[in-house]
Amino acid sequence: MKYVCRRLLQLIPILLGITFLSFAMMHVAGSDVVTQLYTNRGVEVSQEIIDAKRAELGLDKPFLTQYFTWLQGMLTGDMGISYVTGRNVLDTFMEKLPATLLLTVLSILLTVLISIPLGILAAIKQGKWMDHLLRISSFIGNAMPNFFVAILLMELLSIKLGWLPVIASDVSFQSAIMPTLTLAISMSAKYMRQVRATVLEELNKDYVIGLKARGVRSRDILWKNVMKSAMVTILTLLALSIGSLLGGTAIIESIFMWDGVGKLAVDSINMRDYPMILAYVVWMAIIYVLVNLVTDLLYRVLDPRIRLGEKAKQ
Repeated sequence: MKYVCRRLLQLIPILLGITFLSFAMMHVAGSDVVTQLYTNRGVEVSQEIIDAKRAELGLDKPFLTQYFTWLQGMLTGDMGISYVTGRNVLDTFMEKLPATLLLTVLSILLTVLISIPLGILAAIKQGKWMDHLLRISSFIGNAMPNFFVAILLMELLSIKLGWLPVIASDVSFQSAIMPTLTLAISMSAKYMRQVRATVLEELNKDYVIGLKARGVRSRDILWKNVMKSAMVTILTLLALSIGSLLGGTAIIESIFMWDGVGKLAVDSINMRDYPMILAYVVWMAIIYVLVNLVTDLLYRVLDPRIRLGEKAKQ
């Protein structure tokens, strides 16, 4: 509990630093939010109207006053009003979050189901035709960008076969199939190589040779010993991916018109909707800190050497 509390307290200066830098960069970006807002709407207005709108949004105040006003609101759960829609930022963000959560869960599950069994198979069949085939497949998967995979899936599954809609009309399982496949193909290609390398490293260690000499079955060695040690590396990779996916995969969500956090962030950047961008920045910071915290705690469960090392230091 002391470790958890200490890590959670570390979140405070991290959030303050990230939000201050983000606020400062948007302040010096050089583009006027109000002018951009009216330009996007195709409306020409006088300078008096622009000045009045800036005063309404609080943009005429000094930088530090704007930041601390926003920070005070954030600490009380008020992240401001969208410059574009006029809606509450937090409410809008929470509406988009379920779509991103669904895409994250489906992508991670499919990636695990593909990459771990194939990575283990490639390690067991090292040097054989199956290993070479899987390694070539992983090279191809890593070489193809996500947007290119998305276009190929659209062409095959939507245009040629007509099985799935080209773009997501709603947040449903059917609409999530192609975005999930796009993300899973890329991540599986990367993780399959990592799983193979990790399992091979464990299989060549002395304790595996000793277990085989005692007559322990290879299957038991693999699942009870090797995979337990390899899970530390696999867990690290998955944690990084979960953090990225929860932050929203902007390109994929925009291509498939998936109404999630990533697409919201892209739209907000294009429209200079700074309160929404700041909400996205805060969300990303919290997600990465919490995901790393959960990962560190799982390390202690999976690897007894970490616990023994901490006791030795004490």
